[in-house]
Parts: sequence; C-alpha cells; structure tokens
Amino acid sequence: MNNPRLLAGMLCASLLSAGVCAYASSPRVVTLDEIFECAESNSAQLRPYFTAEEEAQAGISVARASRLPDITANASASYIGNGFVTKRDFSHYEVAKIPHLGYGFGVTLEQPVYTGGAISTGIEMAELQSTAARYATELNRDNIRFQLTGLYLDLYKYSNLRRVVESNVAQARQVLEEMHARYEQGTALRNDITRYELLVSNLELQLIKINNLLEILNRNLVTTAGLPESTIVEPDSTILSRSLEVSGEGSWQEAAQDNAPSLALARTGITLSEKAERMAKADRLPKIGIRAGWTLDGPILVEIPPLNLNLSYWYVGVGISYNLASLYKSNKSVKRAQIASQKAREDYDAALQHTSLAINSDYVHYLEAYEELKTQQKSVELAERNYNTTSTRYSADMALITDMLDAANSKLDAEQQLVNARINIIYYYYKLLFTSGKL
Repeated sequence: MNNPRLLAGMLCASLLSAGVCAYASSPRVVTLDEIFECAESNSAQLRPYFTAEEEAQAGISVARASRLPDITANASASYIGNGFVTKRDFSHYEVAKIPHLGYGFGVTLEQPVYTGGAISTGIEMAELQSTAARYATELNRDNIRFQLTGLYLDLYKYSNLRRVVESNVAQARQVLEEMHARYEQGTALRNDITRYELLVSNLELQLIKINNLLEILNRNLVTTAGLPESTIVEPDSTILSRSLEVSGEGSWQEAAQDNAPSLALARTGITLSEKAERMAKADRLPKIGIRAGWTLDGPILVEIPPLNLNLSYWYVGVGISYNLASLYKSNKSVKRAQIASQKAREDYDAALQHTSLAINSDYVHYLEAYEELKTQQKSVELAERNYNTTSTRYSADMALITDMLDAANSKLDAEQQLVNARINIIYYYYKLLFTSGKL
C-alpha cells in the first residue's frame, strides 16, 4: 500500500504546486477525482487505517518468527560456603570444605517440529488479519470518498442555486424599477411596490443564507480532503455532462459481490473464525520438537568431598509434550470457536442482504432521478412561459401584483428543483458506485 499512497501524495503535491488546490483565496476549479487523490494522502481520517495495515503486516513477520528455534543462554556466578556432613541421626558432625567460587554456563536450543498446526495456522491468521486491515482501509476510504462526493455535489448545487437566486433578484429589481416608474405615472399602487420590495428582501436574505452555507460546505470539504484551509473549491461544471452508466440492476449486484469492501471484510471474518477454530483444536494435539544444549558447571558438588573441577556436557534429542488439561479444557474453546464461525457466516449473510437492498434502492432512485429531471425541465419551461406572459400582462395592466408574485415564486421554485434534479442523478450514480465497491 505504500507505493500507491506515495503516488497519490506526489499527484496531490503536483496539484498543489500547479495551483489546482492552491492557497489563494480566489476560487479554483477542482474535479472530484482530484479531491479523491488529495484525500488519499492528506486525510487525517485515513492515516490510522494505513498505520493499522502496517501493524498487521508486521504481525505476519512476528507469526513467521514462530518457526525459528528458541535459543536460551544463561550464565551464573556465586559464592559457595562450606558444608557439613553428619550421620542420619545428625551425630558425628564434620565440616566439608567446598571451593568457594562457583559458576555455570549453558546454552539450550529448541526447534519446533510439530505443533498440531498451531504455527502454520497462526501465520495464516496473521496474513488474514493483514488482508482484513486492507479491506477496512478500503471501506473507510470509500466512506470518505462518498462523504466528499456529498459535500462536493452540495457545493455544486448551492453554487448553481446562488446563480438562480441572483438572476431572480436582478429580474425582481428590474420589475421594481418599472413599478416605481408606473407609480410616478399614477398607474401602480404603493402597496404593490411594498409587496414586491418584500419579495426582493426575501430573495436577498435567501442569498445570504446560501453564501453562508457555501462557506460551511467548502470548509468541511477542504478539511476532510486534507486541503489547505484557505482553499476555495469551485466544482467542475462538466460533471453534469458526463456520460453515466445506465446498466441494469443485475450488473450492479454482481459488482457489489465482487468489489464491496464490506462483503470482502465479512468473508475474511469467516475465514479468520475458521482458522481460530483450527487453532483451538490444535491444543488437543501433542507438540514435538528437537532439543539441544551444552552446559559448563563448576565446582562438582555431587562428590564427597566436592571436586574443584568443571563438568561440561552436551546433548541432542527429541522432546514430546502434551497438555493433559486440554482433554477437559479445549472442548470449551473449540465450542466457542465454532459459535464464532457461525456468527461470522451470519454476519456475512446479513451484510450481503443489506448490500443487495441498498443496491436495489439506489438503482430505483437513480432511474427516478432521470424521470425527475425530465419533469423539472418541463416545469421550468412552463414556469418561464408563465412568468413572461404574466409580466407582459402586468405591464399592460391586465394582471395583478399577486399574479406577478406567484409567477416569480413559481419560476424560482422550478429553477431550484431543476438544479436539484440534475444533482440527484450524479448523487445516486456515485451512491451506486459506493455501495457496489467501485468508487
């Protein structure tokens, strides 16, 4: 994983140096893919998962080290006092002179040969834990990417909405100027001007709220992506013109089973539980190992009188050990491991069902978003036609100010809904990518 992160970091650095993610306060066009690349190397939420991957990788080396022999070396030095000798009834006490300087050296080597599969299973479990850590990183990466997608699309939506409101403010002010002119001519009422001034005031207040929301969204986006705080992101306007995949639901379901990190993580959990079950059963098997050692001790105290000499010897042999307590303890551990395996399989079934339902829901909403776009495009066309007709009639004193207000509000609402409909198509497409593991 280090090389891809290094490449992502280099790409993000090049983007920063090129001014795409610049520190300047002026808005810069940044694509969603570039946001993803910057988050890959700079997101504070991803770093703990990368570290967990490195920790799990180090765990493989630790597990493999179990195959190596255990070597123990010891050395000792001591002062030995004089002893004494008596008969069994403690009579005839005699002092036994003993050399006072004592020392000992020893080296022991033990090489596991057969452990009931405990070592090999431990290595396999460490490798699976490393795989699980990688899937956890991918799952969290997808979560962050989808979170960034939501912020990015909201930023795009409200940027477009700001332009819609600004356009409506400009039109409303133009109408207001016409009203003032008609009022001076005596063909408009002061109350009509007041009501339209209220409309302009509400639009200006809405514009202030949109600007504040855009500032919040931009701050959340650049912080989550790990960009400089002073960066002002301007979404890529070509995102709505991209050709999006319109394949059937079945292909999305198949892609989810192959690519979804949540399902891959659940499958890894099943395999890990099965390995843990095998590890528990290994406790009921004997352990066999080759042992070798060398010792040097002095003086020799087993002789009477003690000999002021060194005694050295070495040995090589085979050791067999068996934990008799496993006969009545391991059954409980095996039972618990079997239950854990069953739970892991049930967790996978639940995750598979959840993913399938999510794909179905997202796909239905994705198709629905296209239908909504067609409806909203027609609504905007009708609202604009109604506004132009009402404005012409009002100028000819054939419509009331309430008609103008209704037409302006209907036009504004239709234009806002059109912006939302276009964004919804992109949103549900990325939602499908996220759920199916293709984001």
